[in-house]
Amino acid sequence: MSDTTTHEVSPTRTLDGDVLPAPGAWEIDPGHTDVAFIGRHFLVTKVRGRFTDVTGTVVIAPNLNDSKVEVSINMASVESGSEARDTHIKSDELFDVEQFPTATFTSTKVEWRGASGVVHGDLTIHGVTHNVPLAVTFEGHVRDPWGGDRGIFSAETKVNREDFGITWNVALEAGGLLVSKDIQIEINLETVLNRA
Repeated sequence: MSDTTTHEVSPTRTLDGDVLPAPGAWEIDPGHTDVAFIGRHFLVTKVRGRFTDVTGTVVIAPNLNDSKVEVSINMASVESGSEARDTHIKSDELFDVEQFPTATFTSTKVEWRGASGVVHGDLTIHGVTHNVPLAVTFEGHVRDPWGGDRGIFSAETKVNREDFGITWNVALEAGGLLVSKDIQIEINLETVLNRA
């Protein structure tokens, strides 16, 4: 009688006491991923926007520093809580989504320690590419009701939007600018292990 028992590969591993994702391709779940940007209006009020159409893959290597990240963002999927503001953000004064419909992030170097690290990568927005560091943390693993293994990551960085050619602004009478140049980017990424 042949042994037909199968041994399921664990979706996580423990390294130096930290639970981390197992090697493999972890596909981004767009419906449970939040890529947000925060700027300041009148240099005081925080204004938050988010993208609802984000795709890509986190490829975890046996050595975490050899891992790769590829992300694509549909710039027209931006939402900020105001239809009028969304229209302006998409216009040629800011994102110009007709000419530059997609933003991408491609990792170039990973420096991982424990449950967190820095993922350096080429960020392309508005047709301009700059290498930026993302501070990334692995938040944990869950198994969904359909048997899928999900890995959750958070990340953040800060960019100057003018570095990417997004320069529209209005000078204030009392001094300063209507919209901040520095933009905080905050990411909550839910991924599903591809067992194919």
